[in-house]
Amino acid sequence: MSLRLRQLNDLWGNPRHQAGIDLSFPLGPICTDTRKLEKGCFFVPLIGKNFDGHKFLKRACDYGAQATVVSFNSKVIVPENFLHWLVDDTLHAYQQLALLHRCDFDIPVIAVTGSVGKTTTRDLIKAVLNPLGNILATSGNENNDVGVPLTLLEANQNHSAIVIEMGMRGLGEIQRLSACSKPDVAVITNIGSAHIGRLGSRRNIAIAKCEITSHLNPHGVVIIPANDPLLDDVLSKCWKGKVVRVAIEDSDSSHGSVQVNSYTYNSPDIDLLGRAYMEKGLLEVEERFFKLPLEGKHNMKNFLLALAVAKEIGVQLDEVKDLRLEKLSGRNNVINLDKITILDETYNSSPESVKASMELLVSQSGRHFAVLGEMFELGEYSLSLHRQVAEWALNLSLDGLVIVSQGVEGQVMAEVAAALPFVEIVLTPEDAFKSLCKLLQPGDVVLLKASRAVSLERLIPLLERHF
Repeated sequence: MSLRLRQLNDLWGNPRHQAGIDLSFPLGPICTDTRKLEKGCFFVPLIGKNFDGHKFLKRACDYGAQATVVSFNSKVIVPENFLHWLVDDTLHAYQQLALLHRCDFDIPVIAVTGSVGKTTTRDLIKAVLNPLGNILATSGNENNDVGVPLTLLEANQNHSAIVIEMGMRGLGEIQRLSACSKPDVAVITNIGSAHIGRLGSRRNIAIAKCEITSHLNPHGVVIIPANDPLLDDVLSKCWKGKVVRVAIEDSDSSHGSVQVNSYTYNSPDIDLLGRAYMEKGLLEVEERFFKLPLEGKHNMKNFLLALAVAKEIGVQLDEVKDLRLEKLSGRNNVINLDKITILDETYNSSPESVKASMELLVSQSGRHFAVLGEMFELGEYSLSLHRQVAEWALNLSLDGLVIVSQGVEGQVMAEVAAALPFVEIVLTPEDAFKSLCKLLQPGDVVLLKASRAVSLERLIPLLERHF
């Protein structure tokens, strides 16, 4: 780091127990875990539901930590002569340190959020920006109050851009992440129903997602799909800067306009239009053809969002070649066994993502089966949204549906989808496996999709051994 200890005085005032420390000395690497702490690190004691990093202040000091921050409310005794600053909130201090470090590099920061597809879009953005050089991006699920600063603090002079994924479960969370990262480009993939039980309405979800603009560079840009009037409305109230809208052209669109989710937009309202050739897995954008490494029209849209980022950052579209994405367990994961194909979407679930996954399912050759578990955090909308998912399964004419549920949601789904050739409710993933063993034949395709807590991934090793 090129930051100096004395710069922290501007954030938190004068330190305690200086003990002759030279504040012009460089700020050491930031560490929140004493198990990973090396001599010279700056220790930040985070506080969680079941832990308090302040309990490890002595260990950090003994290990040779350079300095630390300490909460005003902490009752832990700070080791004598351990340089430290008193702060209101150590997590906020951690985020402030990440922002200081982020501002030390003159490279673009791209922030991505949305109800569905943000991780895929994050990875696609990283891939299309590859012509710029080394791209730093959020890894795994580090998209929260701790993970975002962790990613930012990894930035170094070898990076050409930073791609940050921002998740949320309530209002105010993305605002904090935006303050921490000060993005130059913000991407909102969609406004869905995930966490609607916590936020109460899709409008509140849109408000929470649009917090990404709260600390966006005034000269920056927001990139969104061109098919969401709610998102347009909410965004217009909090962002007055540049907006880029993208859309995928439907095959039955009339000349000069594009039909997207029953809303018709004239060409001037769309800044980047893609034409999907689903049979060939191609996306045409500005007379260039791109082969997508992921199947499904929803991923075509995510890819188009990524291409819009590339254009805004200065990457020429003809430089975007040989896209390669790291395979993530539980997301966009196609497992080809000797006898059957598994669409592994077990990481999490929401109504919109279930619909997209089922549409991908029926686009495959063979018979189509789905194992669907409950979707959580839907609140008072839970029954109606589970009913809607079952209606989609019925309309897509699946060959069979196995529902993993211990509640009334499963019963509702089974009643709505009763006209399918096979419908069954089971209590556990292992019970679903027993049903699939009786159902599946060589050439069949089965989708696995549920909220994280259902642990539907337990099915995969069972299916792999059997088929």
